[in-house]
Amino acid sequence: MKYDTQKSASAYERHQIILELVERFESVRVADLAEHLHVSESTVRTDLETLDEQGQLVRVRGGAIAKPGEHSSEAAPYLTQKAQTYAREKQAIARWAAGMVEDGDIIILDASSTIFHIAPFLRDRRELTVFTNGIEVARLLAKEPSNTVIILGGILRSNGNSITGEISKQLLQDYHVQTAFVSCSGFTPDQGFFEVDLREAQMKALMIQAAQRRVALLDSSKIGRVGLTVFGALADFNYVVTDENITRPVIETIRQSGAHVIVCGDQTTRSYAPEGTRRDKYRIGFANLSESTPFSRDVRRSLEAAAQTSGQVDLIVADNRLDPQVALQVADELIAQGVDLVIEYQIDEMTGNLIAQKFQQANIPIIAVDIPMVGGVYFGVNNYVAGKMAGVELGKAIQVRWQGDLDYLIVVEQQRAGSLPAMRIQGQLDGVLEVVPSIPPEKILRADSDNTVEGNYELLKRMLRGLPTGTRIAVICFNDDAAMGTLYAAQDTGHAENLLLVGQGADRRLRAEMRSQPALVVGTTAYRPEDYGEPLIRLALDILEGKQVPPALYQEHVFVRPDNVEHYYPLASENPA
Repeated sequence: MKYDTQKSASAYERHQIILELVERFESVRVADLAEHLHVSESTVRTDLETLDEQGQLVRVRGGAIAKPGEHSSEAAPYLTQKAQTYAREKQAIARWAAGMVEDGDIIILDASSTIFHIAPFLRDRRELTVFTNGIEVARLLAKEPSNTVIILGGILRSNGNSITGEISKQLLQDYHVQTAFVSCSGFTPDQGFFEVDLREAQMKALMIQAAQRRVALLDSSKIGRVGLTVFGALADFNYVVTDENITRPVIETIRQSGAHVIVCGDQTTRSYAPEGTRRDKYRIGFANLSESTPFSRDVRRSLEAAAQTSGQVDLIVADNRLDPQVALQVADELIAQGVDLVIEYQIDEMTGNLIAQKFQQANIPIIAVDIPMVGGVYFGVNNYVAGKMAGVELGKAIQVRWQGDLDYLIVVEQQRAGSLPAMRIQGQLDGVLEVVPSIPPEKILRADSDNTVEGNYELLKRMLRGLPTGTRIAVICFNDDAAMGTLYAAQDTGHAENLLLVGQGADRRLRAEMRSQPALVVGTTAYRPEDYGEPLIRLALDILEGKQVPPALYQEHVFVRPDNVEHYYPLASENPA
């Protein structure tokens, strides 16, 4: 039987759902809420504005975030005002920078308004160790219980948002920090990065000294400005992340210093390698599914690394944001930039075919990642095989734990993704029924999910609330985001003790759950998105060089269980010191 979100929720009911999602996930997006609630985006915007006026959340561009706690410092309005200056540019920069952070990372964040924009993009990360001198950033990231947030001690500045001083020097020297993210009040290529406060400059100098990788976040309004003192030179940074208003001469000067330049726009992101690397030959566009899911971030990272290694590719990266309209705009932007080939990761089959038509009309070849597109070469998951692996393992777990007798089998699918991913679900169903053939059709419940943890959490929470406590429930999932949403929903509805679940993708979060809750998570089929890059670039170059290529290339799959997760994904390599 089919389960879906309520079709006719009242305004009050919508508001309660929105507030529950904000409380759980810290932020929500208009497009996602419209889909979950089956209302228009304009209705959602009205709801968010009403809740903002009531003081129950904070309305931001594209959605809303949780309201700061009652004990927020008086500096919050000051910081919020600064954050709204060049907010569009800062958000684009922050979104890209947040993509460098994964679960378990040890990072440093300064107290700047640009860094303040990073916090919402880190809402799905777990077990971070964060050093910061920013009070508001610390408060936002400390809301995730698994994070360790360390306030760098010293003197509280008069603005009430940042702490400065030498007291933190020894503390930073005792840790192996992976990445420092800092901004500035001004920058000139020949002199470096400025601050207007001497103690703030001293703190930032300590931050970049303590980190293995140093990232400067620089909206272009600061280029050409000077301040009281310099805290770092160009040579001190590995990356300079900026916006589209930067000039080409400044880009070239930064590249000559040995730093990567990342130029973030509304739709696309361009990467310029340091001077001295081999000049790029082909311009390849990558339209990523989303920067909000670990799986797609891993695909993007591996692609960037492979493009740099090849020495033949200038990669232009865009974020489709799980939004069909954004994806169509991204396609237009990539065509306008004159790319030679596009690697498209698009979950919506209908939108994917519209995008494919755009590229075909522009004579641009396409590689379709994980979801097929008309006229594109397919790369990624062998969906039926991957699903069958998980289904068989779930069937075995049902036999062992419940002697083959369960109350419900929940199928969490995504119909808009089309026929090929539906084979992943069919493979899982066939695998379960191969081992446990006695499950009657009336015990199989279907939930049409979206591609986010948040959306699936809300959907499954309502479904599970309708089932008695103690019900034996097995769940097969379209992907690991759906699996994580299901886990959260089961925990919040009292069903976690009688749940068996399999995922698809083997992303970091579900691997962590396998380690902590081995009785709950049977396992997940690994697609290894971290290995997508090299074969994708090789395939792209073969196409561009006129070589014969097959219509589809599949990744090899393995099933990752609690008893073998350490073999395939050693914990030491996932969370390096």
